[in-house]
Amino acid sequence: MSAATHPVAALDKPALLALLQRDGELVTERLAHWARTKGDQLFYLYGEDDVRLSYAEFDRITDAIAGNLAAAGIGRGMPVSVFMRNQLISALAMFGIWKAGAIFAPINFGLTERLLAYQIGDTQPVMLLAERALVPALNAIAEELGRVAPLAQVVVYEPPAGSHDAVADGMAYSGLHGETAWAALLQPAAKPDVVLAFDDLCNIIYTSGTTGPSKGVVQSHRWMNQYTYLFRQMLNGHDVVYNDLPMYHVGGAVFNVVRAVWAGSGLACWDRFSPNDFWRRIAVSGATSAVLVDTMISWLAKAAPAATDHHNSLNKVYMQPLPQRHAEIARRFGFDFVTAGFGQTESGMSCFTVIEETDASCESPPAYRRGQTREAIRAHAAALGVELLAPAQANQVGKGYLGHPCLFVEAAVLDERDGECAVGVAGQLAFRSKLPYYLLVEYLGKPQATAKAFRNLWFHTGDSALRHADGSLSFVDRMGDRIRVRGENISSFHIEDMLNQYPAVEMTAAFAIPAHEGDEDDVVVYVVAREQQVIDRQAMHDWCDSKMPKFMRPQHIRVVPQFPRTLTQKIEKFKLKAMILAELQGQTPTQETATPPAKEHRMT
Repeated sequence: MSAATHPVAALDKPALLALLQRDGELVTERLAHWARTKGDQLFYLYGEDDVRLSYAEFDRITDAIAGNLAAAGIGRGMPVSVFMRNQLISALAMFGIWKAGAIFAPINFGLTERLLAYQIGDTQPVMLLAERALVPALNAIAEELGRVAPLAQVVVYEPPAGSHDAVADGMAYSGLHGETAWAALLQPAAKPDVVLAFDDLCNIIYTSGTTGPSKGVVQSHRWMNQYTYLFRQMLNGHDVVYNDLPMYHVGGAVFNVVRAVWAGSGLACWDRFSPNDFWRRIAVSGATSAVLVDTMISWLAKAAPAATDHHNSLNKVYMQPLPQRHAEIARRFGFDFVTAGFGQTESGMSCFTVIEETDASCESPPAYRRGQTREAIRAHAAALGVELLAPAQANQVGKGYLGHPCLFVEAAVLDERDGECAVGVAGQLAFRSKLPYYLLVEYLGKPQATAKAFRNLWFHTGDSALRHADGSLSFVDRMGDRIRVRGENISSFHIEDMLNQYPAVEMTAAFAIPAHEGDEDDVVVYVVAREQQVIDRQAMHDWCDSKMPKFMRPQHIRVVPQFPRTLTQKIEKFKLKAMILAELQGQTPTQETATPPAKEHRMT
């Protein structure tokens, strides 16, 4: 029976609400529950420094952080920014902020200068928590922050000597108000008496813009409940969730960390992905569940096959996006279940599918098996109306498959006038929630963008999809000028804005082309020089290296005297894209797409 025709899809709103609430609506309460019921059990392994915390220890430390935040005047609805690489300190800060009733507002630790100043100015945090190694980035914009977002309270984490991120010559924060030590937040303090509800705000997570600056997505506690709900049903107390995704994204902070807490599972974290160390980490932690995005999958698959590749504990893997070779990869490495869906900062997990990839011929040996059994996962899927495809069906599911809409939403594929597209016709994917506060609350400080996204009572995702005859959905492409590199969604607006600061540049046009390997993008930038200026491409690459996060840097820079434009003077990026693709493929651009040659022809 498909998810589209399962009786659970017809549940009324009270029944749906009861289902969503059956294991609580607040992750802070779930943490307290596990601290009471199995407090001594290992919860958090921080693999970078082999730090291990039980549920009770993690709960106690975050209670103290919340108490000290409250003593500093931090309370309900106040944004607290967190600017850190360190996964453990970020997770402790996140739960402490929530327990104080405040809003967790993480910052991408790769941001510098204009991008960093923009996000802090947009968030207007009442406090900023940073690690010592990132203080120079704050000092570089201290003067600007003093004008747009004075930081009244800056708390700095000093890694202890001998830790992987210890800083030899740490620079002090030189802003208007100096700094407070992170250790002050760890002093014994009573947890504040804050009663939270499902509609209280908990996060401001920044996602890429398309034609404008990035937007802060404001989320409620119920948003975290729905985002983790379906996948956490596949976990139990014997599972261990592996995480190397950054804590400034919902994938790391919520889908992995919050999901593990909700399910009462263990958690093993490293600061970044390492293809060379990945399998050692899985062995050390006994991890059973992980998220593999884009290039991670291709990097792992590059290794020479071995007969023992499936001798590991990892048996439940979420692949984002679902690659064409998912069945081959899963069977090679013994991933019993691959899950896929539509996961988004705004709409959460609103489509979902489970694919049972392995059978007795390729599953991991019994010594490696732990967590939920196959039978239990099948039963949970049946009870929740989640599509579960058998091993014989796995090869029938192709790249970009999203599964069916989950039971808490309606989904539609809409044309430009918000009419529903016919089966097999691509349009914009849109959702309508059946329960309040299920989707994002708003785009921070951008009421017009919020209203536009929710026009005609549908939330418009900004992504293109198509519907199949059985009601399932497949991802087609990103709409607008979004680019995906190293798991990051990037706005072409921000790339262009940064490169427009280069002294010799008059204007820029940034866009994506398929990456040389994997399912992600390479960044291409076409540049027009100012009058009487000559742009050296290598010098511009060097400038980008010094000014931009690694994931935003263009792989290809081309200089042209002018851009092709429409009659209304819009840049025709599709023609520029055709030019670079023809060049890289060793072809000659057609007359229709060609523009005059650049003044400087140095190869990238």
